[in-house]
Amino acid sequence: MRLVFGPPARYALAMQRIGMGYDSHRFAPGRPLVLGGVRIEHDLGLAGHSDADAALHALTDAILGALGEDDIGQHFPDSDPQWKDADSARFVRGAVDLARSRGWGVVNCDLTVVTESPRLGPHKRAMKLRIAELLGVAADQVAVKAKTNERMGWIGRGEGLAVLAAVLLEKD
Repeated sequence: MRLVFGPPARYALAMQRIGMGYDSHRFAPGRPLVLGGVRIEHDLGLAGHSDADAALHALTDAILGALGEDDIGQHFPDSDPQWKDADSARFVRGAVDLARSRGWGVVNCDLTVVTESPRLGPHKRAMKLRIAELLGVAADQVAVKAKTNERMGWIGRGEGLAVLAAVLLEKD
């Protein structure tokens, strides 16, 4: 009798993949604050080469991660002038198009924005709807949550914010 170790054959052709994304940006004066594709009134925006939408950047990285791809910086480098002040929706659309070209579709996504300010409660629904539109899914397939950092660390001091994203892809 010969023992064979390793995953069963059914796992060789995975039908689902999970990706995780993370992004953070410092607050900066003189820039609009855009999160999840929604412009939010605030006295500070986010510093970055594009519109610095940390939510869409984390989401893009989550999709790329599920595909086994390099991160957003490799696909949309900040050294490329075409991405200067670009709408980050372009990055999400690019990642979704890449997934679709390989036969993958988004099942759901889960985003958590960690910030002390601004309060995101009034904006979460608009963010959820915009993200669902970009992903081509129903709104109930998108979760947008907001958390504080309990005034700890650089986020707690109001220096910037961070976003965590998870995406599940399924083979079409």
